[in-house]
Amino acid sequence: MELKYGEKAIAEARLEVWPNPTPERDYEIDISFPEFTCLCPRSGYPDFATIRIKYIPDKFIIELKSLKLYLNSFRNTYISHEEVTNRIYSELYETLKPRFLEVIGDFNPRGNVKTIVRVSSYQQIKTV
Repeated sequence: MELKYGEKAIAEARLEVWPNPTPERDYEIDISFPEFTCLCPRSGYPDFATIRIKYIPDKFIIELKSLKLYLNSFRNTYISHEEVTNRIYSELYETLKPRFLEVIGDFNPRGNVKTIVRVSSYQQIKTV
């Protein structure tokens, strides 16, 4: 069966960047993706979440269509809430190298349990 054009675009998804139009200024970009889905690695049940991305760019900003396709690529992936949030953080951090980055996975309740996973570059700073 041939993939539909949307499925093909998702399968080929790669994060893309654009030059930051004002790299001399600190400003915050806040992105919300309320239709995130992945699959529980234990049960196979679908997990639904809002992924929130907040960052202060340096040299690059994320191209939004590539981000949408990238996030949709997790739809059929068996992955925990913690792993997927950390993977999104790591791949965005490596791609953008921002001044600050925070990724929040706000997962819908399942079995009366709600999970919010927050990964932030503030958390990467170690205190002595």
